[in-house]
Amino acid sequence: MINTTINDINLTFETKNTIFSPQGIDKGTLAMLSVAEILPSDKVLDLGCGYGVVGIYTAKLIGEANVVMSDTDIDCVNISRKNAEANGVGSIQVIHSNGFEDIQEKDFTLILSNPPYHSDFSVPKHFIEKGFNRLKIGGKMYMVTKRKDWYKNKFIAIFGGVRTNVIEDYFIFCSEKRSTQYAK
Repeated sequence: MINTTINDINLTFETKNTIFSPQGIDKGTLAMLSVAEILPSDKVLDLGCGYGVVGIYTAKLIGEANVVMSDTDIDCVNISRKNAEANGVGSIQVIHSNGFEDIQEKDFTLILSNPPYHSDFSVPKHFIEKGFNRLKIGGKMYMVTKRKDWYKNKFIAIFGGVRTNVIEDYFIFCSEKRSTQYAK
């Protein structure tokens, strides 16, 4: 069990060794949450939710009806559901999906992701390209990684621009959808 407080919100998470960052909340996730602008009117997707930190924290801020969580790993989906219930936001929609395959919504105002960035770039490529299509105009995508150049270039190629925050050795990228088409 992980007991933590993020921005004055007390949270408890069950986890296991086969899920990313089982000993404590990942520093990259905390860095992303420290810069993400989460508004009461947002509809949020926690893409690659792991054991649910981002989605559950966000639901505590803006309400569980405004948050969708997804992961390709069924263990992550199941433990996120348990953790949502344990943190009093049990009606969060948690979807088992390979990227966007089983996510039907296309009107998110905010997508937050800490993708697997130590492998090849196929997963974050899919997240960025398909995430663009799932955002409303004015919607934003935040992504945290330990790599800079590929991500920066990909966000610029798709969104037309990117803001980058650096916290310790993490890069937090934020791009806003300003058009219905990829940037040229």
